Amino acid sequence: MRLVIADDSALLREGLRLLLEDAGHDVVDSAADGTELVARALEHRPDLVIADIRMPPSHSDEGLRAAHEIRRTWPEAPIMLLSQYVVVAYAAELIGAGTPATGYLLKDRVSDIGRFLESVERVAGGGVVMDPDVIAQVLASQRRSPLDELTPREREVLELMGEGLTNAGIAERLVVTEGAVEKHTQRLFAKLGLSPDASVHRRVMAVLTLLGPRGG
Repeated sequence: MRLVIADDSALLREGLRLLLEDAGHDVVDSAADGTELVARALEHRPDLVIADIRMPPSHSDEGLRAAHEIRRTWPEAPIMLLSQYVVVAYAAELIGAGTPATGYLLKDRVSDIGRFLESVERVAGGGVVMDPDVIAQVLASQRRSPLDELTPREREVLELMGEGLTNAGIAERLVVTEGAVEKHTQRLFAKLGLSPDASVHRRVMAVLTLLGPRGG
């Protein structure tokens, strides 16, 4: 897999490069700020862009803005953003357009190398991966919504879907059959009003519901 990485810390960029290359991937370029990231990503069109959200000059949301800029030219760009802290608004904005191949993880997740590399492959393959802490904060802050209609098991399935797991992966995590997961998935789609439609990626839309606006 070909990747472009971005972080203003040379030490973190090098550590990420070594981790990815040790796993057999090819880091074709790197960047230290949002402007460089946009240029490198559009030049190489890699299998995945991995970038810190906070980079120079303001150290606020340069990585997120760079992601939007990349997707204006390359709409299907696969992008994973890393953050030091949970900011739910960043996650909601990042996948607000319903674009697959999107990830948002806390930097602490990189230390769990196996899980991190699985997430990298899922996003590069077109999946949506959200950090479990982001999902937990969203659920804790929500008022009444269609999510309240879900059973505890359906909510578990949706949370794991938000982490980017396939039905097979969810079945393994919950120690149930893949058929049982498929039934839970179809029921939660129905409760969230996501009818079968070839023009809509229902898994992405379900995660959008999880991260969507809270209100009464």
